[in-house]
Amino acid sequence: MENEENDIFFNIINRFVGYYSQDAVRETRNDTDCEYPFVAMDTRQVFAQMGFVSAFLGIELENPSSTPPLLLDVGCGIGNVLLIAEQFGFEVYGFEKDEYPYRVAAKLIGEERITQADIWTYEGYDEYEVIYYYRPFSGREQQLRFEKLIEDTMKIGAILIANHKNSEAIGQDSRFERLSPALPIWRKIRG
Repeated sequence: MENEENDIFFNIINRFVGYYSQDAVRETRNDTDCEYPFVAMDTRQVFAQMGFVSAFLGIELENPSSTPPLLLDVGCGIGNVLLIAEQFGFEVYGFEKDEYPYRVAAKLIGEERITQADIWTYEGYDEYEVIYYYRPFSGREQQLRFEKLIEDTMKIGAILIANHKNSEAIGQDSRFERLSPALPIWRKIRG
């Protein structure tokens, strides 16, 4: 019965996210030759990823610490991932370049935690304990450059949730350890 109830909740969430996704695609100002408009990550997978990282970091929702881990969603879209992450005990921040999803995220999460910025000029990747992304670029070369930027600039000890990576080099990169065999989650262990 619990799985059926969860399915109902996930389906409701996905309907809301789908509604905003359609508007975001229609309203996008991104260069769709190389950048994706807002594309929602599967809610079930986001839930699993946030649950895994929250447990790994020892976040106790019943007894929250005074300083929750900071999580950054790179290209946060409408903020749907941030809403889930917040429920798992993270202090959430995001940035989005595209105007329409940025405005939705700022309303949902708060203007003080959502920035309208570009991936290439954003400064502060090294300030977060967790960085999340869902492949922002459709072009392989841009995506590879983006992945390298994140991996090079995130701080030691930070966790990376990297959905739809183009490069598998992180698996041989001694700076990182894979935390889950099933989920795309790594921790930077050295500089």
